[in-house]
Amino acid sequence: MHLSASIFKETDIDDRYGDLDSRTDSDIPEIPPSSDRTPEILKKALSGLSSRWKNWWIRGILTLTMISLFFLIIYMGSFMLMLLVLGIQVKCFHEIITIGYRVYRSYDLPWFRTLSWYFLLCVNYFFYGETVADYFATFVQREEQLQFLIRYHRFISFALYLAGFCMFVLSLVKKHYRLQFYMFAWTHVTLLITVTQSHLVIQNLFEGMIWFLVPISSVICNDITAYLFGFFFGRTPLIKLSPKKTWEGFIGGFFSTVVFGFIAAYMLSKYQYFVCPVEYRSDVNSFVTECEPSELFQLQSYSLPPFLKAVLRRETVSLYPFQIHSIALSTFASLIGPFGGFFASGFKRAFKIKDFANTIPGHGGIMDRFDCQYLMATFVHVYITSFIRGPNPSKVLQQLLVLQPEQQLNIYKTLKTHLIEKGILQPTLKL
Repeated sequence: MHLSASIFKETDIDDRYGDLDSRTDSDIPEIPPSSDRTPEILKKALSGLSSRWKNWWIRGILTLTMISLFFLIIYMGSFMLMLLVLGIQVKCFHEIITIGYRVYRSYDLPWFRTLSWYFLLCVNYFFYGETVADYFATFVQREEQLQFLIRYHRFISFALYLAGFCMFVLSLVKKHYRLQFYMFAWTHVTLLITVTQSHLVIQNLFEGMIWFLVPISSVICNDITAYLFGFFFGRTPLIKLSPKKTWEGFIGGFFSTVVFGFIAAYMLSKYQYFVCPVEYRSDVNSFVTECEPSELFQLQSYSLPPFLKAVLRRETVSLYPFQIHSIALSTFASLIGPFGGFFASGFKRAFKIKDFANTIPGHGGIMDRFDCQYLMATFVHVYITSFIRGPNPSKVLQQLLVLQPEQQLNIYKTLKTHLIEKGILQPTLKL
């Protein structure tokens, strides 16, 4: 009797998932709207306003609060910024993966919720291990256990992923196949969007906090100013994916962002704290931002074009070279960056949801606020590697210190011979 009930139960489950596997896109259910998480004190204070102005005030107050917290974390240093990036990454992953669970009704799939978070752990282990190997070599050299982990880091990472892959294959169940592969692909695309991009954000941060702050603040500025210009002056729709976006907001946001980026670059370029590469010092066991600023962050004189000479009545102007680069960064943030938001809007429309979550009242989820940031992070990383980054003497020295004494000696002899041939060193006389 018990066996027969068990068979009927398994058949019902198989039929239910078989129906899900055969659905088309038009059969995707509407996800219930998220509950309103606006604090009661704000609701009471704004109760007399129309919904349009109420949303404007809620967004404004929460935006100022988030910016204030961001300034506080900047003050606390690079390590706290890295933790912030990690926290945002995990929350964005959670929001996207939860949509997958709801859309495909996959809560009961065997092992899958566990496997999704396991893959997140594996990918983070790989990327953060790579960062430790690159930037903490002197610290690793002192710890024997860490030396083993770093030496075989990629093999360990692959073995961990392979274990998850095998668990997924073992979890495949008859009539659930297509649904399980849907969620497997969903998980991996989510990892690509969140983990790899957040890793690039941290890589940019190690180049100097200014490469982290100017791009991120440019996207924030564009988001705010485009919203303000659109709110007060918007008349012409920009794109069907986002009906509230207007050409007036898009153009106003562009000019505002370029001006903001130029001024922010000038202000931050004055301070070592923002321009020096972030390095780990084993002697003080902490991150340091002390250096002789590179030419990018030293004032240079530039000749003005003829039409500007007549307007400004001067021949030259003093600028930090980074300010010129900031124009490229802020232009991308205001012209191409919004397409990350449009992509997210298309994603939400495809799955009939208004926001990724309801984490922040008036804003939606964390992913709703960082959809453009991930695209910006990739651009900044490509920009640095293509036009800015040269050999890093500190990083090369850290790698040399990890080598065996015989290898270090061979490199010393090769370098000495090279410098003698260049005429930089005088050959040693043999007696």
